[in-house]
Amino acid sequence: MSELERRLAVSGHLARLEESRQSPGSWTLYVDGTPQSHVELDRPDWLGFEYVRRIGHAVDLVRPEGQPITAVHLGGGALTLPRYVAATRPGSRQQVVELESDLVEFVREHLPLPRGAQVRVRHGDAREVLAKLPAGLDGAVDIAIVDIFAGARTPAHVTSAEFYGLVSPRLAPGGIVAVNVADGAGLAFARSQAATLAHVFEHLAIAADTSMLKGRRFGNVVMYASHDELPFAGLPRRLASDPSPAKLVDGEELRRFIAGAPVVTDATAVPSPPPARSVFLSKP
Repeated sequence: MSELERRLAVSGHLARLEESRQSPGSWTLYVDGTPQSHVELDRPDWLGFEYVRRIGHAVDLVRPEGQPITAVHLGGGALTLPRYVAATRPGSRQQVVELESDLVEFVREHLPLPRGAQVRVRHGDAREVLAKLPAGLDGAVDIAIVDIFAGARTPAHVTSAEFYGLVSPRLAPGGIVAVNVADGAGLAFARSQAATLAHVFEHLAIAADTSMLKGRRFGNVVMYASHDELPFAGLPRRLASDPSPAKLVDGEELRRFIAGAPVVTDATAVPSPPPARSVFLSKP
């Protein structure tokens, strides 16, 4: 095993860091063969994966440009979004929750965080740690990012209404929870996640490319939920101008997307569907 590989103690999955030959300083983290994070060491404000850019737009819009925020990241990966928040909103307070302690150690060894980034890493299961976060975070979190994968699948216990109910009281007024949902043909899992978020939060919108929304391929749907109206007047333009354009779905179109989908509970929750081994969830 090379120094750029690490066998993770909790899952047993193999984590691997690969630097682009064409672009030195451009790194991709693979876990169990799935590309999970992309980091540009010299450009932390550049988000290479399409779904991460869509989450980044929520980071940009949740508060006025450049204003420090409080962010909670459930799922660490290569710490791409904590780097982005630190670069675009200096002085932000950030908490990262990651089950695989040795993954964080592996990433920070080879891809250190920028100096001055105020990022605290908490180790453990996202749901268990979320329930134990300091009381000072109640009603104080501007953005909570849910991007939790065990290999290529999201575990069932972080997909339910009860789980999102633990996120809900942490949000500040106007705060947003952004969820990365992976799904395939038919989008049954994504529809049920949208129904669940709509059950817990008053306001919801989702973003994906049109072929994904038609259920034609495996990919990622980013969901944005809040107790307050989402500040997304400029988001459709941002999504349309991305390298991989996407569409914002809300209002009546979103109601049609959700129609008939069940709200997920702890009793009915299942993991996200696995992709074919040949499928990359997202590409830089």
